[in-house]
Amino acid sequence: MAKDRFRYFIKVPELAAFYNEITDYRTAEDVGVDRPEKREILHNIPPTPQQEEFIQKLMEFAKTGDATLLGRGALSDKERKGKMLIATDYARKMALDMRMIDPSYEDHPDNKASHCARMIAEYYRKFDAQKGTQFVFSDLGTYKPGEWSVYSEIKRKLVEDYGIPAHEIRFIQECKTEKSRKAVIEAMNEGTVRVLFGSTSMLGTGVNAQKRAVCVHELDTPWRPSDLEQREGRAIRKGNEVAKLYNDNKVDVIIYAVERSLDSYKFNLLHCKQTFISQLKRGALGARTIDEGAMDEKNGMNFSEYMAILSGNTDLLEKAKLEKRIASLESERKAHNKGISDSRFRHQTITHDIANNEAAIERMKADVARYEAVVRRDKEGNPLNNLIIDTCNLSDEKNMGIHLQGLAQRTDTHGQYKRIGEVYGFPISIISERTLVDGKESVQNRFVVEGNYKYKFNNGFIAMSDTHAACMNFVNALEKIPGIIAQYEERTAKLKADVPQLEAIISKSWGKEDELKQLKSDLAALDRKITAALAPKRDDNDGEEIKATNATQSVQSTDTCPEQSDKSSLVAESQSPYQPSPSTFCTIYRPLRL
Repeated sequence: MAKDRFRYFIKVPELAAFYNEITDYRTAEDVGVDRPEKREILHNIPPTPQQEEFIQKLMEFAKTGDATLLGRGALSDKERKGKMLIATDYARKMALDMRMIDPSYEDHPDNKASHCARMIAEYYRKFDAQKGTQFVFSDLGTYKPGEWSVYSEIKRKLVEDYGIPAHEIRFIQECKTEKSRKAVIEAMNEGTVRVLFGSTSMLGTGVNAQKRAVCVHELDTPWRPSDLEQREGRAIRKGNEVAKLYNDNKVDVIIYAVERSLDSYKFNLLHCKQTFISQLKRGALGARTIDEGAMDEKNGMNFSEYMAILSGNTDLLEKAKLEKRIASLESERKAHNKGISDSRFRHQTITHDIANNEAAIERMKADVARYEAVVRRDKEGNPLNNLIIDTCNLSDEKNMGIHLQGLAQRTDTHGQYKRIGEVYGFPISIISERTLVDGKESVQNRFVVEGNYKYKFNNGFIAMSDTHAACMNFVNALEKIPGIIAQYEERTAKLKADVPQLEAIISKSWGKEDELKQLKSDLAALDRKITAALAPKRDDNDGEEIKATNATQSVQSTDTCPEQSDKSSLVAESQSPYQPSPSTFCTIYRPLRL
């Protein structure tokens, strides 16, 4: 039965734009969560002699389907259709530990369990004073009581070879109840349990044991980027005190990869997927195409790529590394260009604001000069009232105040400014505004003094209990203008201080363009090399026989269709890996046969 899945995607920026139309994506960094940084370490391990021998058997099995090479019975018809999935599964187990395939294999000092035990012991000693804790993840070889497992093997080495107390090493699978699970988590935070083993499903979520975590060990690589993120999130999360205080606020994540196995390739493939997913969610994609890779948990791995990796061909791994670096640089370039674009827009906005502020300052200074030229003051320098009300001939301050209070209560200008008088030659206006008070609509009136701008004191409201304060409202509004000017000048000075920095950002060029071009050129050359290496090869003698046969047929028969002579080449072309052009305007997917 054929299984189809999407692998190759194009027009990715448009997809990212659509995604961002319907989502609001924020990371821990975006919202300012204080958590450690990840320090990723790829720990390469040479294959043991037993693994070297088994790699050859895996390659032969991938070619022939002879399952007896792997120490199992012949494949059924159904299993034969999923041969590459079986081959991929055996390759994963082989890289973890040969005893995952057959318990009769012996331990080896250079296998993955030995390397992992040594690294755990190093971190144990390094952070012993702080009781630093470590997480060990593997979805293969999990702990089962009374059975051999990679978990129990590493624990045995830690206890026997490195003297770590057995009670400080726990497996999450031992916790059969929620109470026991919480007890282990609490013990990790207290430092009485120092090493905790688990799978992604059991330890990857819902475990807040990060207080003393200094390292995460990845014995195998999960299938989904989100699983890897969940694993690392047990230690890289808010509340990690030891990492913050004693490890430069970093957590080491060690990925164990056996050379000439699928480990490194799978990890790099997963890392590229995670990079693309993160960039897609952020809308920061620089690439227009994504190749998801030819390996998943339901279909295994592409035969040609599988053979290339196990044979020691590092081209595919190098391709994954190049793609990872290119994706990082393209994201960096996009961020740089976005920074320039944002700075240019900010520069334009600031320049416009500075010009507007300076114009406003000049107009307000003109109003101050006009006011100071006519204002009368008492011996203490306080301004004297010079209020004139148009609608009455009142001159005493008390009655004018009462009149103003009446205007404030009874006037309705229907949202228009209406002149009511003047002070020192500056017109005074009132405006009515609709508002809701306790759920009921009412009218409130504000008073302004009009110059080049409209000036208010007490936000335009006059005192309703003090007639003197009511009359002085308008002079006080004019007296506030120098303070407003000072605020504008301070704001303008701050804006001007940002201009040189923005101009420096705008003029700065991205210094890695040549590196990116070279990497893309290297990737294109590597793609051509890989395509040629993975393409099916035809025996030269067979080709000569086909040519001879075609030549004979053309002599013997004149009514043969000329296209028949190209059938063999068409078959060969159809079997070669399809490399779609980035200009193709569609989404491509490959059928994977099970």
